[in-house]
Amino acid sequence: MSVFASLVGHLADLLQPLFHTGATAAAIVLFTACVRLAVHPLSRAAARGQKARTKLAPQIAELRKKHGKNPERMQKALQELHTKEKVSPLSGCLPSLLQMPAFFLMYHLFSSREIGGRPNGLLGHSLFAAPLGDRWTDALSDGGLFGGAGIVYVALFAIVAGVATFTFRQTKRQMAANPTTMPAGPDGQPVPGMGAMTRMMPLMSFATLFTVGFVPLAAALYVVTSTTWTAVERYFLYRDMRVAGVQAAGAASAA
Repeated sequence: MSVFASLVGHLADLLQPLFHTGATAAAIVLFTACVRLAVHPLSRAAARGQKARTKLAPQIAELRKKHGKNPERMQKALQELHTKEKVSPLSGCLPSLLQMPAFFLMYHLFSSREIGGRPNGLLGHSLFAAPLGDRWTDALSDGGLFGGAGIVYVALFAIVAGVATFTFRQTKRQMAANPTTMPAGPDGQPVPGMGAMTRMMPLMSFATLFTVGFVPLAAALYVVTSTTWTAVERYFLYRDMRVAGVQAAGAASAA
């Protein structure tokens, strides 16, 4: 973790002439952007995989009719289809999984009083009046909701709420335009309980509000930056998928 602390410190030093006392906060945002940029090729691959799985939906439906009573044969047929079309059912999970270590590093870095046996100097840095190692509860006890530190959290909550609302609407539109993308198990059959989970999926975007409220401010900055990146990224990567779904729905209605 000392290497990670040095990286954040060096980034803050580079940004200090521009952001002054907010240089460390700016370094966290820049670090998050670099992580997301590194993961972006996997996000593009996940989007291609999702689009490919959508196109395979009619073929998978045929396989279910043909091998619905033989789970082993169904699983083998699905694997052959995915291999033939070069589609990985797990590709969509990789971008999220690869970001988790960076988040936990940021969380522990600004939760630790010492690093390598020495006091953690990063805890003395702040974003305006809010220390990067403090949490929302600390801001509430020191000045209240609209105190110096509280205002910083109010701004973060406003950003997260705006991004979550945008993501909620986009996810609902994507699911409405592509209802055939219901998650399925290895045998091609819908996973029990997955229907309810899928319906709840758009609401998960609001879970970020709770994360921001309970983690150190530095980790909250990481979450807010990453969530905003995800919303913009998904809008552009899945835009043609939504348009195609709307056109197909319109054609079906006209028929």
